[in-house]
Amino acid sequence: MIPAAIATLSSLLFIIAISFYLDYRKEKREWKKQVTDFYSNGEKRKSYIVLLGDKFDQTETAKPIFEKLRESSIPLTPSEYFAAQFVAFMGIVIVLMNFFSLSFLISIFVSLLFLEGGRRLLFLLRKNKMKQRLVEQLPEICRLLANATRSGMTLNQGVQLVAQEVNEPAKGEFKRLAQEISLGIDFNTAIRSMEKRIENREFKLFVATILIQKKAGGNLFSVLDEMGQTLEERKILTQEIKTMTAEQRYVAYIVPVIPIFLVLMMNNIIDGFLDPLFTGLGIILLLLFIGGTLLTFILVKKVTNIKV
Repeated sequence: MIPAAIATLSSLLFIIAISFYLDYRKEKREWKKQVTDFYSNGEKRKSYIVLLGDKFDQTETAKPIFEKLRESSIPLTPSEYFAAQFVAFMGIVIVLMNFFSLSFLISIFVSLLFLEGGRRLLFLLRKNKMKQRLVEQLPEICRLLANATRSGMTLNQGVQLVAQEVNEPAKGEFKRLAQEISLGIDFNTAIRSMEKRIENREFKLFVATILIQKKAGGNLFSVLDEMGQTLEERKILTQEIKTMTAEQRYVAYIVPVIPIFLVLMMNNIIDGFLDPLFTGLGIILLLLFIGGTLLTFILVKKVTNIKV
C-alpha cells in the first residue's frame, strides 16, 4: 500500500514539475521576444559587411551604378553587384588554375578579361531593358485607363489607379506621375517629363494620344481600348519573332565560347600548348580571332534584331 502511494505521489509531483518547467520556458520565450522587439525596433540585425554595403549604396559613387542596374532591370544594389563580381572573379581564377592548369598570373589576367567582357556584354544586351518591360505593360495600362474613364473617373484618378494596380517598373513611374500631379504640377508637363525619362516610340505614341484626346475631347475610352488591343497584338508578334530567331541568337553566344573552351582543354592535356600565343605571331593571330569573333557576334545580332 505504501509503495503504491509513494509511486502515485511521485508521478503527481513529476507532472507538476513538468508543468512548471513548461510555463517557465513559455515565459522565458515571451520575455526574450519582448527584449528583442524593444532593442531592435522590429528591424533584423545586420552584419558589419551588410552595413558597409548599405553605406556604400548611399554614396554618390554608387548612384551611376544604381541607375545602370535599374535601366538594365537587374535586381541588385551596387554593393551586391560588386560582391557578385568579386565572387565570379575568384571562381574563374580557381577554375582556370585547377581545371585548365594555367599559372596564377595568367589566370588573373584571363579572369579580368572575362569579367570585363561579361560586364560590358551584360549591360549591352540588357540596355534599356527596364524601358522595354514598361512598354510591354502598356496594353494593361491602356485597359486600366480606359476602364477608369468609362466608369466616370477623371484622367488623374485613372493615373492613381494605374499606380496602384500595375507591377514594376510601370508602378514606380506612374506613382511618381501621380505624386507630381497631386503637388500641383500640370498634367501635360508631368506626363511630358515622364515621356523624356522613358524615351520610347510606343510610349511617345501613348502620351501623344492622351494629350490630343484630352485637348480636343472625344471618346477616350474607345481610343485607349483600341490602342491596348493594337499594342497587345504587336507584343504577340514580337514574341513570335523572338521565338523564330532564338536559335540564331543562341548560336551567336555559343560560337565564341567553343574555341576558347577547346584551347583551354588542350592546354590542360598538353603542357605549354598556349605558349605560342604569347609570341609575336601568336598575339597577332589571337587579336584576329578576337576581332573575328566580335564581328560575327555583332552581325548575327544585327540580322536577328527585327523591329516590328
